[in-house]
Amino acid sequence: MKKLLALNRGEIAIRILRAANELKLRTVAVYSQEDRLSLHRFKADEAYLIGTGKGPVQAYLDVDGIVELAVEKEVDAVHPGYGFLSENPALPRACEQAGIVFIGPSAQLLDQLGDKTAARQLADRAGIRVVPGTESPLDPQSPDADHVAGQIGFPLMIKAAFGGGGRGMRVVNSPADFRAKLSEASQEAGAAFGNNAVFLERYIRRAKHVEIQIIGDRHGNILHLYERDCSVQRRHQKVVEIAPAVGVSDKVRRELADAAVALARAAGYYNAGTVEFLVDADTEEWFFIEVNPRVQVEHTVTEMITGIDIVRTQIQIAHGLDMHGEEIGLPRQDQIPLHGTA
Repeated sequence: MKKLLALNRGEIAIRILRAANELKLRTVAVYSQEDRLSLHRFKADEAYLIGTGKGPVQAYLDVDGIVELAVEKEVDAVHPGYGFLSENPALPRACEQAGIVFIGPSAQLLDQLGDKTAARQLADRAGIRVVPGTESPLDPQSPDADHVAGQIGFPLMIKAAFGGGGRGMRVVNSPADFRAKLSEASQEAGAAFGNNAVFLERYIRRAKHVEIQIIGDRHGNILHLYERDCSVQRRHQKVVEIAPAVGVSDKVRRELADAAVALARAAGYYNAGTVEFLVDADTEEWFFIEVNPRVQVEHTVTEMITGIDIVRTQIQIAHGLDMHGEEIGLPRQDQIPLHGTA
């Protein structure tokens, strides 16, 4: 691996470029017309305009055009960052066909974990509790939807089956509101993710949202890097991240970490990812909700308390290295440091 393309913009692109520079890789940035003066363009060794004639977002979603550019410029590896194409299995498939390393999990893992109902089924098979809800995507037009909702009970949460970021989500407090909220959520999911499928979950009124950072390599090693508390949210989007989690017992923290590693092993997961849980603030009962199969915005919080560079490790893992080998040198699970609060 000699040349890496940071397929993103702004902060995460600069973060990827920094890690690549530390590994002595030549770096490539891409930018839309609207981002032509953005800082990430000037931090790379090479920078190229993409998406001519497309919008400022669509420019970064052009799989064929971006991979064609990567081949032309002799790029060895592509790091998608977060957002944009980071969870789209079309990108790793196109990279594989072009002989380019994709820095992230495989297309097969993205397929499996991108469907939140499939991820719930995986967790259930691994013996991990899931929030009671539907086991497959629900057709918003189905005449059985009201019956299914009644079996789960109110209040309940409607969620997009193939998306995230707080879009396609609605809390429903009573049966009278269900159909209207279902229509709103499915339309929003369709507009945001190109798929209007949704699923239902029981709504936990007083819940902490706790996520476990995991990282795995192609040699079967999987580690957790402790947890982050992301309970402070606005419109279902995280606003504040704290590590270690506040107000969660050591027992629950250990259980969540063990469950995250078990789920990752069951999936054959590798590279960086986050396993998310809800913890009932009154009973401390916890439930799996989803996996984010990519680096997250908040990864730096974990880096601060562990001293482990997650993005650099991602690149090294994609190069085929053993996490515990001399070049990466990550400690074994019981030796991972935990310093302070971030």
